[in-house]
Amino acid sequence: MEKITKLRGFYLFLGLAGGSFGSYLSLLLKSNGLDVSQIGMLMATGTLIAICVQPLWGMISDRYNQARLVLILSVAVPALFAVLYRSEYFIVLMLVYTVSTIFSSTQAPIADSYAIAAANRAGSTYGSIRMMMSIGAAVGAIAGGQYVSKFSVSTIWLPFLLLNAVAVAIALTLPKQAEENHMMSQSFSQGVKKLLANRIFLAFLGGSFLVNQTMTAFGTYFVLAFQSVGGSTSYAGIALFLASITNVPSMFFASKVIRRLGMERTLLLGALIYVLRWGIQVAFPYPSVMIGVQVLHGLSFGFFYIAAVEYVSKITSAEMQATGQSVFNIVFSGFAGILGNLLNGMLLNQGGVGLMNLSCMLSAAAGAALLFYVARSSRSKLPLKASSGGVSA
Repeated sequence: MEKITKLRGFYLFLGLAGGSFGSYLSLLLKSNGLDVSQIGMLMATGTLIAICVQPLWGMISDRYNQARLVLILSVAVPALFAVLYRSEYFIVLMLVYTVSTIFSSTQAPIADSYAIAAANRAGSTYGSIRMMMSIGAAVGAIAGGQYVSKFSVSTIWLPFLLLNAVAVAIALTLPKQAEENHMMSQSFSQGVKKLLANRIFLAFLGGSFLVNQTMTAFGTYFVLAFQSVGGSTSYAGIALFLASITNVPSMFFASKVIRRLGMERTLLLGALIYVLRWGIQVAFPYPSVMIGVQVLHGLSFGFFYIAAVEYVSKITSAEMQATGQSVFNIVFSGFAGILGNLLNGMLLNQGGVGLMNLSCMLSAAAGAALLFYVARSSRSKLPLKASSGGVSA
């Protein structure tokens, strides 16, 4: 139980830091002289390089029993580099974003491995731990909006640094590894190949990719899009607060929904709500609607992400947990982030909010179609957990 309390505190401060900084990073970059297309290019390039490195993080964590060290670096390095976002030089900004993303990209899979292991041992749920990050992000988002309204956006690195320092202090008290040490029964590349050899798992990854690329339109461009239709920075903070706070009940009750519907059908439900939220914004592109529709964020992202992480955990053997989550995160955040940042940045720049939202609605619908296939195939067990402890096809 003590470990769960520490993890909840870690997620809380992680959310506070991310909500107060990440949501307004595009605004900071724009104030430095970058246009929307340049912001998309910068973020896509940084994410692409991070993808090449992320499998190494999973291997270090699983094979060399260094999960805590990797987790600490994933928080500390981006926090220290944040002050350099004040630069007006594109090459410097790209370097800072790339280095930060290389380290932060492993944050979710490693932290989730800890949370799932702790929840299973304590008879709790992953969602009840992860929701603390949503609470932090909600408070951080609205506080960040007020901060940017009253102070210079160029100083948002300061609260980001301080809040992440608290998260690092908590991480230092965690065990060295999420679970007891397991020696990997096969190489990293063999495990990945066997994960990707299953068509249902590939459909799951494809659906996750198409659904989550739409989230860059929210995570990266929401403040800029909101301002383009007449919204203010302070009201953008309220919208971001609503989006994050609605994750809390969704993540708290996600385990009950999963028990009732199953992981695959919960994924499909989340994807369909993505289609609905983007469809509403296509039909009604107004600031008030863009604020109100964020109540659907918890039902879409909250249900989807919890079900996806637990799905990967279920089909991945004990010694490959961080690796399995890394593969999912490479697709879910990495490849989806690259496409989303490039595509949605271009669409927002060339066609405005309406075109970007329409593209997001169609992408989410295509993702839902793939997840419908996964849900229909759910009666057939995914033979990815080998009885010998490895990952098999």
